[in-house]
Amino acid sequence: MAYCKVKQAEIYYEDIGEGKPIVMIHGFSPDHRLMKGCMEPIFTERDGWRRIYIDLPGMGRTKNYQDINSSDDMLKAVCEFIQSVIPDEDYIIVGESYGGYITRGIIKKDAERVQGAAFICPVILPNPEDRTVGAHHILKKDEAFLSKLSNEEAEDFSNHQVVLDEYNWSRYKDEVLSGCMVVDEKVLLKVKERYAFSFDVDQEDFLKPSLFLMGRQDSIVGYKDALDVMEKYPRGTFATLDVAGHNLQIEQSDLFSHLVHEWLDRVEGEKN
Repeated sequence: MAYCKVKQAEIYYEDIGEGKPIVMIHGFSPDHRLMKGCMEPIFTERDGWRRIYIDLPGMGRTKNYQDINSSDDMLKAVCEFIQSVIPDEDYIIVGESYGGYITRGIIKKDAERVQGAAFICPVILPNPEDRTVGAHHILKKDEAFLSKLSNEEAEDFSNHQVVLDEYNWSRYKDEVLSGCMVVDEKVLLKVKERYAFSFDVDQEDFLKPSLFLMGRQDSIVGYKDALDVMEKYPRGTFATLDVAGHNLQIEQSDLFSHLVHEWLDRVEGEKN
């Protein structure tokens, strides 16, 4: 656990393990616990990776971020963080939701160093009104368990998940909701006003191993827009998972792990 001071913030991060760096970027409102919850179990089965989990400015424990006003600012802070913590070193990256949008920005700015990228329910189109999404649908629920939650908990859970049971609630509460409860709403509101980058992303093909995981029932960013960028990622696996919303890493945890392992296998195969 440490802080890295960049021009626009003091970024909190957790640095675990040794080996090739892999930078983890969470979505808009949660914190590093979201990425740590789904990614750390994967590395109990493989060595040689240095996992770097960050809290984006305005989220988690990151401090002194008053000058962050846009996604451009957010991207600049993350790029400076990467250069400071792993200077001039190649790395791979995983981005979830808004973190996926930031990841695409990093590839645009630092393509030569990024040796692989994985995207979990990524934001493709920054403006919500431009996205192709369906209505929220609950596919599975444990009524007996739901009756044990408060009305507020049950409503929040029902609005964000498509599988409502004890396992999913426990992980949603610990990995997603915990970060959302400490977010700085004022900063996020500022960033929302300038949510789109000032430049186009995906203009050049990304030629390293990549993975796109989308939830078939994701009512936040959907899945169809990600398929539109497929040709820009010629080494990419694109998978749309059924019975999965915007937190597919929880609702389809086994399949998520298998697909991430396969992506890491491909990345490691590039060393030969």
